[in-house]
Amino acid sequence: MTTLVDRPDALSADVGYRTVATMVREWAEKMPDAVAMREKDYGIWQETTWREYWDTVVDAAHALLALGVAEGDRVSIHSEDRPEWVILDMATVAVRGITVGLYPTNPAAEVEYLVSDSGAVVHLVEDQEQADKVMEVIDALPGIKKIIHTEPRGFRMWRDDDRFLFWDDFLHLGRKHREANPGEVERIMASATGDDVMTLVYTSGTTGPPKGAMLTNANVRYCIETLIGLTERLPGNKPPNPDDSILTYLPLCHVAERIFSTWHQVGYGCTLNFAESIETVQQNLREIQPTLFFAVPRIWERIHATIAIKGRDGTWFKRIWFGLGMSFAAVIGRQRVGNDGEHTALSRLLYIIGYPIVFRALRERIGLRRLRYSASGAAAIAPEVIRDFLGLGIPLYELYGMTENAAVATCNLPGRNKVGTVGEPYPGIGFRIDEETGEIQTKHAAVFQGYWNNPEQTAETFTEDGWLKTGDVGEWVDGTHVKIVDRMKDIIITSGGKNISPSEIENSLKASPYVKEAMVIGDGRKYITALIGIEFDVVGNWATRKGIPYTTYRDLGEKPEVVELIQGVVNETNSKFARVENVRKFRMIPKELDHEDGEVTATQKIKRNFMGDMFGELIEGMYRS
Repeated sequence: MTTLVDRPDALSADVGYRTVATMVREWAEKMPDAVAMREKDYGIWQETTWREYWDTVVDAAHALLALGVAEGDRVSIHSEDRPEWVILDMATVAVRGITVGLYPTNPAAEVEYLVSDSGAVVHLVEDQEQADKVMEVIDALPGIKKIIHTEPRGFRMWRDDDRFLFWDDFLHLGRKHREANPGEVERIMASATGDDVMTLVYTSGTTGPPKGAMLTNANVRYCIETLIGLTERLPGNKPPNPDDSILTYLPLCHVAERIFSTWHQVGYGCTLNFAESIETVQQNLREIQPTLFFAVPRIWERIHATIAIKGRDGTWFKRIWFGLGMSFAAVIGRQRVGNDGEHTALSRLLYIIGYPIVFRALRERIGLRRLRYSASGAAAIAPEVIRDFLGLGIPLYELYGMTENAAVATCNLPGRNKVGTVGEPYPGIGFRIDEETGEIQTKHAAVFQGYWNNPEQTAETFTEDGWLKTGDVGEWVDGTHVKIVDRMKDIIITSGGKNISPSEIENSLKASPYVKEAMVIGDGRKYITALIGIEFDVVGNWATRKGIPYTTYRDLGEKPEVVELIQGVVNETNSKFARVENVRKFRMIPKELDHEDGEVTATQKIKRNFMGDMFGELIEGMYRS
């Protein structure tokens, strides 16, 4: 099996430490004409071979050298997922620079903080919208030498500003430098070490300013090799390989997306397909039909909700047929959950019947027909959602990790998939749960080097004996698997002294296709309450079918019929928990939460403190007698 380009046992002195950039070069040498990337342009998927990919990386690396980028300099990227993001990332690694990714939704104030804190000298923006953000705060960023832009439109106002450089001109600069300095990039690559910081991955900042986690070449290589070693241990499971196809759509500045897209690509030789945007993911999934797919719970919940909508929109005959298939899926899901994710005799029989009549067409429609492995991570997901996907024959596994350990912690495996847990620790890593606090702690070669320019918080993140403190509370299940209880800082202690995990209740609420956001409240209170945000499209579809007129998000959420609908969701959730954990009252969030308004992080995690301040009156109203 081809992994890490056949994993040569020894490297010659002129190759240097194997970085992700080195791996791109090796695939270009091994299979130059194979497809490395696809991007949709004017409605047609355009292909880039490994030879073309590597050649462009070298041009971009020479361009960085021409701009004066030196070893250890930071290059920041503010863009949606696109080939230029990956090319500049690899080029930066090739010249021993450090990549800093920004979320496309970062507002100007956060752009100023991230670019300033990292000290970036070159900054890439996708289009005029991102350029406007950096130019709004450019006086606070004197270290920026050049601003590269990938879209030509909208830059006329800055045509006389020599800080701006169009991508095509950037590559042209690189080709000229390459002609004048042949082999310079390769010589720098040969001097790379495992201790070189490869990237700064900034944390989401739910409770304070984001911190730049320093991941080195050695951290990333250990991550890739651990994933490879794990898949090779799976009996009868074919590891990822050049025949696999991946759709990349989540922000590449997030460590989970880097692992499952670019690092999977360079480690296994998979084809990377770029979604047009986060809004077109469903359409692009149908077009690509990837074999490997990673999504955060919010995406899985959205696909789950889409299935529910489609099932209600057909003719009466199709609705009956769909209902029959989904009843089969419900039984299959329950059977597989009770059998560590594997089929029982009954579930296999029902799947054989259900696949040709419903499951195949449904999986084709949601873009997951060819899927042979998929994962959910970065946040907790409701077990009911995994169960329903397993019922459709979609191999979905929950896993766990964090930026600071390059996401190397635990995962569920085929034949050992305990739904409701995040799986087993990876073989060979240091993993423990503190007996006093219940905190999960890890220790292995992928654990980060610390926070950029922040030695105090770095020290606080490690125990005295060098273990990474994750801040997550966990517990063992059957002595092998791990269940995440909650973030230590989010555990609710009621006025009666009862410890409650809000995330379990929130995830149960969000398992409903009608609920998009849920925040459970109750710390120091007599009982539990919740703020709930509706899934606008799904509830809107429901209201239209019921003949309920509405105008805005707020208007829809305040309809008595909608409040009653959500009360049913709350009642169903309450039936799953002890009385002290029941949501006694709830209020509808009057607006869709937005990153730019500060209510959620770039990864769509609710900022609890901000929400408490913004919707304080709603919360207090639930506790007035």
